[in-house]
Order: sequence, then C-alpha cells, then structure tokens
Amino acid sequence: MLKTCSTLAALATVAVLAAPASAQAPGASWTQVGMLDCRVDPSIGFIIAGHQSMQCRFSQNAPIPPQTYQGAINTVGINIGVSAGGRLAWGVFAPTTGVPAGALAGEYVGASADAAIGVGVGANVLIGGSNRTVALQPLSLEGSVALNVTLGVSALKLRYVN
Repeated sequence: MLKTCSTLAALATVAVLAAPASAQAPGASWTQVGMLDCRVDPSIGFIIAGHQSMQCRFSQNAPIPPQTYQGAINTVGINIGVSAGGRLAWGVFAPTTGVPAGALAGEYVGASADAAIGVGVGANVLIGGSNRTVALQPLSLEGSVALNVTLGVSALKLRYVN
C-alpha cells in the first residue's frame, strides 16, 4: 500500500508539473497583486470524487485590508483517503493592480494532485475567477495531515464574504 501511494504521488506530481507552460503562467501583461491563503476543512475522498470546504483570506501587495472568501474545491478523478485539513496558498495575478473587493469570487478549473501519509504535499493548476480576469498562481502548495492520494480535474469556487 505504501509503495503504491508513493508511486501514485510521484506520478501525480509529475503530471501537474508537466502541464503546458501556457497553463502554468498568466500572460506577460499580468501582475502578481497578492496572495490567497486558504484553511482547508477535514474531508473524506470518495474514490472518483472529492469535496473540500475552505475559508480564505486574500492579502493584496498594496496596503489594503485583507478580503475574506469562502470556498470549496471539488475534484473528479482518483481521490482516496481522509484528510484532517490543511492549508493552500496561491499567488494571485491580474491584468491590473488594485483588485476591487470581491474580484476573486468565481470559479477556477484545472488539475490537482496531492499525496499524504501523515504530512503531505500537493499542487493545483487553476485558472478562472471573475470573468476569467484573475488567475491563481498555477502551482499552489498544500500542507495537510492526511492519509490520501488525489489526482484529477478540480474546480475551485470562491464566494466573497463582506
């Protein structure tokens, strides 16, 4: 079981890292405007689908108060195991600086991979947002305490909390 999980984790990481360069970086005119930090709730994988709720905080590079979002990431693919929760963090890119309140609300789609036996790591390639005008840095790092393996297509939905 341990060898199988390790092999799946390695394959999942390679698959996400091998994504085309166009999916990994926003266009040259995009600017990193801040960071999105999410606390992921505990979850259970259901073999072909998974759901993780989260609370997020967007901090801009400018001296503007942080924005709060609620979110959920749904994955279709291999999703086996249990997670005690964790953290996800992305760099946030936009065509202009000074992102208005609520601009990150919307749906993001892409590929996800993570593996954990105790402490784990993961990567998420996600593009989307309000009218597709906001991009999350394609490779997010996930820190979790879990016994799971995930590889699939993910959809992240963010809702602005005023």
